[in-house]
Amino acid sequence: MKVPETTNVTGDHAALTAQSIVSTYTTKSSFDAKETEISDLICFSHLRWNFVYQRPQHLLSRAAKNYRIWFIEEPIWSDTLHMSISQQTDRLTVLVPHLPHGTKPDEAIRLQRQLLDEFMADERINSFVAWYYTPMAMLFSDHLKPALTVYDCMDELSAFWGVPVQLLEKEKQLIQQADIMFTGGYSLYEAKRSRHPHVFAFPSSIDFAHFSSARKSQPDPADQRDIAHPRIGFSGVIDERFDYKLLTELAERRPEWQFVLLGPIVKIDRALLPTKPNVHYLGMKSYKELPTYFSNWDVAILPFALNESTKFISPTKTPEYLSAGLPVVSTPIRDVIRMYGSKEFVQIADTAQAFETAIAQALANQNSGDWTAIDAFLNENSWDHTWNEMNRLLMAQRTVVVDQ
Repeated sequence: MKVPETTNVTGDHAALTAQSIVSTYTTKSSFDAKETEISDLICFSHLRWNFVYQRPQHLLSRAAKNYRIWFIEEPIWSDTLHMSISQQTDRLTVLVPHLPHGTKPDEAIRLQRQLLDEFMADERINSFVAWYYTPMAMLFSDHLKPALTVYDCMDELSAFWGVPVQLLEKEKQLIQQADIMFTGGYSLYEAKRSRHPHVFAFPSSIDFAHFSSARKSQPDPADQRDIAHPRIGFSGVIDERFDYKLLTELAERRPEWQFVLLGPIVKIDRALLPTKPNVHYLGMKSYKELPTYFSNWDVAILPFALNESTKFISPTKTPEYLSAGLPVVSTPIRDVIRMYGSKEFVQIADTAQAFETAIAQALANQNSGDWTAIDAFLNENSWDHTWNEMNRLLMAQRTVVVDQ
């Protein structure tokens, strides 16, 4: 499984953006929040901070260098009305609105607005960036007057199961209000670029140092230790995007292969998932733990179904698997093909038989890929670089807004 020693390659970030960042706004080499006296960033998220560690956590933990981060989650039910506050670092705080049991929908919106206003008054927040992952937050935050509004569209949420009926209406409102939009991949960029004058694609990036530690031998975690090899691993949320039929057929075709699945099971009937003896559900693992699991796998897979919910995804796990030195096999997700399949960094398979063949080849020809090229690509696409480019755009756009 091991690959050659990692290389420290740096390069421009042009591959991450759908248009040239520098030529769009300014050639100024650096920006800082202090230049425009914006010290706070309020994020409205449909994802919980302490759920799966993904795009919001990667970006906002880095944004904390430039701003105080206030991460507001969706509400939970409680006995009393209050805003719980959990400080993750000295620059990043998670807030959760607690609403009384039995609160009706219209009242819930009013109470969230009330808790938001009280929080901002208490913290004396005036000039701030409003950063949205969920358009539904517009229901209780559209009265705010941010210095800059950002819509980081990481997924096509309208394609997911169980979304609110107002989502498309609220997204339209958010796009109209936003000063700048980012998308989580090129397919999303293509779907959104005609709806806003300033849209930029920033596909999934990588914390290379963290995941490349998996290339060195690490102790096998206790719950994985007794699973035989070869191990075929998947890490991520198991939901409506997961191709359970594909996995079931693979497990049946190759009973000697062990399929190891890391991640929570949500929004999908567990009865649909395969229960074969060679399929192992190990549950959600912390971000810190993932390299220890990856280090003891033989192949990594992206078994995504081809449906509306996967049409625009840019899986974070793709560069994480590659950074860990693992050969990767994926279903034909458009952004995976565009960024990795066309370079032959990832093997693409569109049927169970093709998937089986690709995995077998990966097991037989470890390290057959051009790992120098893979590492160069990964190092150019770090989360640090992505955040720095995003912040340059924010400050450039802020200058435009102020000038107007």
